[in-house]
Amino acid sequence: SMEHSLNIVLIEPEIPQNTGNIARTCAATGATLHLVRPLGFTADDRKLKRAGLDYWHLLDITYYDSIDDFFEKTKGGNYFFFSTKGTHRHSDVEYPDNCYLLFGKETKGLPEELLLQHPDSTLRIPMIDEARSLNLSNSVAIAAYEVLRQWDYPELLNKGELHNHKWSEINNCT
Repeated sequence: SMEHSLNIVLIEPEIPQNTGNIARTCAATGATLHLVRPLGFTADDRKLKRAGLDYWHLLDITYYDSIDDFFEKTKGGNYFFFSTKGTHRHSDVEYPDNCYLLFGKETKGLPEELLLQHPDSTLRIPMIDEARSLNLSNSVAIAAYEVLRQWDYPELLNKGELHNHKWSEINNCT
């Protein structure tokens, strides 16, 4: 729904399996995926489809020709830049509606000039100093679920079910 809109933005992603996994996370959470060219793979890449298989029909995805094209077409969005160089923790920020979480390419991250322009919204997911970075698809999942947690998981199924037993029967056995 338009009430809560979460947007995942990949700037020039290079590894198709990562984008496939991210596509699956977007499909499962109702987030929109934005891909900014050049991509390190084609949209019909087998590895891409395999990683996100069965989820593509649930996915809302938009492509852009460049970073400038992206900012031009999403004017007025609330942008957050995820980087190991960030000075704020990803969980210390309040995410408003219509937010865009931006992630850079696997080998280089986001362009530094972009980070310099947005120091207050450049965020780091905490990790030990020696670790260079988390896997891109894991970073996106961590970030997306922090936003959704703050929003109290709008419209997501919050309770699972066992297939062969009812929880009430199990609880009665104690």
